[in-house]
Amino acid sequence: MRSTRGGLMLTWIEAVASGAGGGLIAEAVVTYGRLRGWQEARHAARASDTPLPPLGRFIDPLADSLAALVRVALGGAAGWLLHTEVTGIYAAVTVGASAPALLAQIGRATTPAEALRAPGEAPPQTPSTSADHGGTPPVPMEASS
Repeated sequence: MRSTRGGLMLTWIEAVASGAGGGLIAEAVVTYGRLRGWQEARHAARASDTPLPPLGRFIDPLADSLAALVRVALGGAAGWLLHTEVTGIYAAVTVGASAPALLAQIGRATTPAEALRAPGEAPPQTPSTSADHGGTPPVPMEASS
């Protein structure tokens, strides 16, 4: 880690590892939700004397493992991509945990300024230039009458 004015800036390898760890934590939370659903279904089945549901109805080992692997890779990629912007391990873990949504927002942006804007946030108002009108300058009101 390198010291900066606002805190400790991570090296790219620390950011990648922390981002991947964040992706892994997020995927563990998803898996916990599926296990919790299985547990609740088992309790409901026991209460109604119906057959217990198999774990395979809630977890698909191949698909879920592949999704987890991709989530970890996306977390690492987001950590690498933003390693100069992230200050501290906690921030890098957060970037990794939110990597799918964060990278999707960056991917939809057409300019760097749009990538930094929150979803649904209006762009800042800027004065018109000739480039805003297809290369031709706007016609003044006096000249159009």
